[in-house]
Amino acid sequence: MILQALHEYYDRCDDLPREGWIRRGVDYALVLNTQGDCVALNALGDKQKGKLIPAERLVTAIGKQAMKHTNSGKDANLLWDNASFVLGTGNKGDIKLASFIETIQTWLGELEDPGVQAVQQFCTGLQQQPNAVASLLERFGCTEDFEKRDPVLIFQLQGDIEGVHERQSVRHAFEAVFAGAASSGGVRGNCLVSGRVNVPIALNESVIKEVWGGQAAGCNIIAFNARSFESYGKHERQGENAPVSVQASFAYTTALNHLLRKGSPQRIQVGDASTVFWAEKQDPFETIFGDVFKDDPNQTEAVHALLSAIHSGKLAGPEGDTRFHVLGLAPNAARISVRFYHCLPLRDLGQRIAQHFTDLELVRGPNDSQYLSLKRLLQAVCLATSSQKYGDLERLPPILGGAIVDAVLDGENAPYPRLWLNAAVGRLRADHGIEPYVQQQRMYAQLAAIKACLNRQIRLHPREEKEFLPMLDPDNTHPAYRLGRLFAVLEKAQEEASPGLNATIRDRYYGAASSTPVAVFTTLLRLKNAHLKKLNPGRAQWFEKLLGEVLSPVADFPAHLALPDQGRFALGYYHQRQDLFTKKPAADNTPDTTSNNNPAGDLA
Repeated sequence: MILQALHEYYDRCDDLPREGWIRRGVDYALVLNTQGDCVALNALGDKQKGKLIPAERLVTAIGKQAMKHTNSGKDANLLWDNASFVLGTGNKGDIKLASFIETIQTWLGELEDPGVQAVQQFCTGLQQQPNAVASLLERFGCTEDFEKRDPVLIFQLQGDIEGVHERQSVRHAFEAVFAGAASSGGVRGNCLVSGRVNVPIALNESVIKEVWGGQAAGCNIIAFNARSFESYGKHERQGENAPVSVQASFAYTTALNHLLRKGSPQRIQVGDASTVFWAEKQDPFETIFGDVFKDDPNQTEAVHALLSAIHSGKLAGPEGDTRFHVLGLAPNAARISVRFYHCLPLRDLGQRIAQHFTDLELVRGPNDSQYLSLKRLLQAVCLATSSQKYGDLERLPPILGGAIVDAVLDGENAPYPRLWLNAAVGRLRADHGIEPYVQQQRMYAQLAAIKACLNRQIRLHPREEKEFLPMLDPDNTHPAYRLGRLFAVLEKAQEEASPGLNATIRDRYYGAASSTPVAVFTTLLRLKNAHLKKLNPGRAQWFEKLLGEVLSPVADFPAHLALPDQGRFALGYYHQRQDLFTKKPAADNTPDTTSNNNPAGDLA
């Protein structure tokens, strides 16, 4: 289904190259006169940060070498290639140059075109005078660049705007030969992608490039590297084990390489998964989808646009029936692993993404983000360093980001990965010595992750527990949630009794209180009496009343809290803490609880 969807995307995109052509980055254009002399060597593309970024050009594709060369040196491209083939430089340079000339003869030998003839004369001259290359590069000041790498070159006839391979007569001649070669000879069979019968079968799939972490030369989706994976009687017959027509193979690989290209608005990196997305027909959401998960200023606008489309009923009509595809790819040696794939109507996709942000919704401070990006959520659950204050993503398992997106797209009945909850609870307990502003940002994201994970689990068993609200829920009687609230009230009482201290009970006892309550709370409740004696009677009475309300459903202090319950404890603490600083108790002689918003205290 994935390959069929990519084939359909290729068919609907008019700007993608047709069979026999491919878009490749080109570094230089060799400008020749009609006698085959090089009169200029023009750098193409733009320089960014001192590095030349190749310009994309439409070039001929006569085989797999258009994306990846073999080690033979005998698989040159037609009228364009790396400098080692065009100029005969480096290892096996003479073999490569001979292959380049032979390719022109094979495909365009009978064509009388001044551009092609100039290229042939130029290359033949290099064969006769190999030392001419060094003086050529020195003349145009390119020696250093060509020594560092093997740039891609095209030819251009002096006075022309387009390359030699794009001249009208050359293009028509090449396409005629290509069509004849594709329809005759070779292995024929039934295509598993298009369903066409007795068509030429692609024996080697074109490589897929720009998959993060994959080989620079490209990887394959369809490949067989052991006999156990091959069909009976088809040993070492790659394409016949999974027959795909030449046309279909070109279509889906071209479409996928287009989606994966650098700067593509239809691609995001999610952990180790290079994620691409497209719709069955052109739709604005093809570009909005990526912004929803990105950590940039466009995210809030993208989420608002999505929620607006849902609430306005825009996706309730025919537009909501448009199928949307999301494909996550990760490298696996020389092949590509499909990390996840989803195909669903835009209506369902929008609702699932909206549910994700609803699950993350939490009462927040003035500096907290309204919609947390995937990057911020991941940064919050990994160790923060001096250079990466919000978290070093390289310390996280690479599959976590993809697993979260997979759960989002699976819908509300699919739990978030348990690893995410474990990491959020553990990091919440361990974060120390971080700037207060950064710590607040991280805590907010950690608690949002905890709430989302817990609510997804609760939704799978709705009769056992109610979901957590974004703000304080006085009706939630879960013991772990109540203990978290209790800890927040005790901390607040300590802060008011001993203002200006450097550490509160959170700094000293939070980890133990959230994991082994029975070992800590008896001590904290005993010390609470000393704190309340320092307050005025009205304020002390209010604290006693609140403590009684919080503890009323708690029969006993548990000896140990499991990790999900530690998450409940954290939510109870955060909700109660926020509630204490956002409203005043109804007492005439109580101080303003909205002050001292970042308090510190000590148990001593």
